[in-house]
Amino acid sequence: MTSRFLALHLPHFATDRIRRAERGLSPDWPLAVWAAQGSRRLLAAVDAAAGAAGLRPGQPLADAQAMLPALLLRQSDLIGEAQALAELALWARRYTPLAAADPPDGLLLDVTGCAHLHGGEAPLLEEAMGRLRHAGIAARGAIAGAAATAGALARARSDNPIAVSGTEAAVAGPLPVGLALRLPPAMLQSLASLGLHQVHALAGLPRGPLARRFGQDLLDRLDAVVGRRPSPIQPALPPPELSAAREMVEPIVTRSGIDAVLDRLLDELCDRLRTAGVGVRQLTLLAWRVDGAVQEVAIGTGQPMREAAHLRRLFATRLERLEPGLGFERMALEARATQPMTAGMQPGLAIGSRTEEADAELALAQLLDRLGQRLRVRRVAPRASHWLDHAVAALDPQTCPPPMPEGWAAPAWPVLRLRRPQPLEVAAALPDAMPALLHWGGRTHRLRRLEGPLRLEAEWWRAQPGQARRDYYRVELDSGLRLWLCRAEGRWTLHGHLP
Repeated sequence: MTSRFLALHLPHFATDRIRRAERGLSPDWPLAVWAAQGSRRLLAAVDAAAGAAGLRPGQPLADAQAMLPALLLRQSDLIGEAQALAELALWARRYTPLAAADPPDGLLLDVTGCAHLHGGEAPLLEEAMGRLRHAGIAARGAIAGAAATAGALARARSDNPIAVSGTEAAVAGPLPVGLALRLPPAMLQSLASLGLHQVHALAGLPRGPLARRFGQDLLDRLDAVVGRRPSPIQPALPPPELSAAREMVEPIVTRSGIDAVLDRLLDELCDRLRTAGVGVRQLTLLAWRVDGAVQEVAIGTGQPMREAAHLRRLFATRLERLEPGLGFERMALEARATQPMTAGMQPGLAIGSRTEEADAELALAQLLDRLGQRLRVRRVAPRASHWLDHAVAALDPQTCPPPMPEGWAAPAWPVLRLRRPQPLEVAAALPDAMPALLHWGGRTHRLRRLEGPLRLEAEWWRAQPGQARRDYYRVELDSGLRLWLCRAEGRWTLHGHLP
């Protein structure tokens, strides 16, 4: 299949972004963005009204204010512009999973095999530009068989052309070098001094002398624009392995409407998973708002799953994070990670005595998935250490832990170890004597029984310089509560609770 690329050029993106953020600005007021270059302040971008008044990027700020006293000014924010362009690339994934930002003011979309979903390339191009204009972002577009050619056409022409694949050199030839190749100003001046203003003038020169004088980068850009050299795009997100999407006739704003669309998407996606013989491990729900914002909610599963009912339960609590605003006009489910499913992973497909075991494993995996949406779930694995806080390792809940070695858990260990030991105040008859009273939890407790000490030192390979040894005690309070206390360097702390 022949590759096809759609390029969108946003000529006033810097000022359009400001107008979208500051809703109170009148569209009739000219707006410009300035940036500091050393000690000078220059215009970095102007909107259509400012451009019509004769202002241009690179002009000194003082001159611009003298020419147009009513000019609104905002300081350049390159980080904000880059972030906004990246968000716009995510929005463009409504047309293709292979959508990328083309800094500083463009988008590139690989629409190979996607145009027929929108009625053809011309309707697709018109729809994309229409949605951007409706969102307050000026746009020009083009479609060609090479990404660089489409980008050059979108920047240099205003008629939104659609070039036939294989004609890249012909359609790019008349384009001005500055807009088509996006070269540094110094190089453009050198080319202009030689009378090289258009792409075909460069393409007809011997490559050796051209490379020696201007460098290989010029040839690479030229080859990309005329279709001799492929220029792959870097999509905003890796394309999903499987997906399902719905366009809304009317924007949905209620939770019941979101649930209904999610049910249909899950049923469709799970059917595709079964056909492919795989289960999903990472699933993301994307929701496009009418104002152009894209929200997402993601879930993960410990084992590959394709049961719609289970996936629906995992999404139930996460959907509260969605903020419909004026409504969602499109929703999609994307399987970001899948895994082949064997017979043992599918209920009812095991043979003989394996059936009940497989169903039990599946039920446990689903339970851990549901708990993982609300709690931090971990399995415990043993680790050789005298100190309890070093003797336990946390594993993924779906991981099969190694067997517990015989004698691993010492009889003196507590059944509940505190994550952070709590300092205690004790009272004793003599400074080094065993305590008789314990102040803890806002109350003073009398010790009924005390066993210890159990002296433990850190292993030599974990010991830190100056690390104190620990004396552990098993105590019983007059209330019957049994605690696991530690004494180190004269300080008492509560480390856990005993059965």
